[in-house]
Formats: sequence, C-alpha cells, structure tokens
Amino acid sequence: MSRTARAQLVKYSRLAHERGLTAAFGGNLSIRRGNLVFIKATGAVMGEMTAGQVAVIDMDGKVLSGVRPSSEYRLHLAIYKRRNDVRAIAHLHPPYSIIAATLLEGRDKLPIITPEAELYLRKIPIAPFRPAGTGELAEVTAEALGEYDAVLMAKHGIVTAGKSLREAFYKAELVEESAKLWYLSEKR
Repeated sequence: MSRTARAQLVKYSRLAHERGLTAAFGGNLSIRRGNLVFIKATGAVMGEMTAGQVAVIDMDGKVLSGVRPSSEYRLHLAIYKRRNDVRAIAHLHPPYSIIAATLLEGRDKLPIITPEAELYLRKIPIAPFRPAGTGELAEVTAEALGEYDAVLMAKHGIVTAGKSLREAFYKAELVEESAKLWYLSEKR
C-alpha cells in the first residue's frame, strides 16, 4: 500500500511541475489511507520528487517517517477530517489561479465557464488570505472548500480533492483552465 501511494505521489508531483501547475518547492500532494497520510516532504521539489521524499503522518499530525511533512500538512489534515469521502488532495500554485484569486479577493467564487468545470467542480469558492503553513489557513480553506472539490486560496494557490490522486490532479487542471479562461475573457 505505501509503495503504491509513494509511486502515485512521485508521478503526479512531477506531472504537476511539467504542466506548469507549480514551480520549485511550491505545492504538495497527499493521499489518505485509513489513519495514515502520505504527503510530500518539506523541501522536496515537485519536478524532482522521489519516493524517499514522501513523509508519512497520522491524522493527528504525528510524523511516522524519517522525513518531515510539508509545512502545509495542517491544510491536508483539516480537509481529511471534515470530508470522509476525500482520499487525495492536490495543493498547487498554478499562475492563472493565483492571479484570479488575487483579482477576485473579497468575492465568493471564480465564475465557471466550461461544461466540464460545471460538471466536475460545480463551484470554485475562494478562501480568504491567511499566512502559508498556518492552522488559520488550514481552517479557512477547509471551510471554504466545504462540499466542493476545489477552492482558490487568495494570493496563494489552489486545493482540489478527490477519491484518488488522479482525480484530484485532473480537477486541479480544470481549475487552472477555468482561471485562465476567466482571466482572458476579463482582459479582452
């Protein structure tokens, strides 16, 4: 089980970097298996991710591996604790999504333009800004996400949730496409 989770985290971390959904140290992915959470280690670079850079924590945040989890582990845990249906989370820093979240700060959602986003995301709420890595950020983001599977984080990035990491990853692509289309339509 842990070998599969580690392989998936490596695969989708590298894919997120290749597709421009995050850069350098930014972003992190996680997979929940029972009471365990497999998450990118602190300091790992998404485009160079290895199985040895996957941290394992329990649902209380206790580190069970030789590497420390991303500083955003609280964010992942807050969502898993609120949503029993969520088995994987993608927290990424795609450029159009960051721009959209910044320009729309103070509003409640990103307008949905495509039928795919309407079908798979339904709504893309916007969480207010809070400092990265804090419990405050974890709580406001988990609350804004609510029953939806995607949320923009003001001046920060996005979070998507799914029953698998594949699902969470492709929802992240849909969020970035939605943000890009919205931005381009606003700038015409």
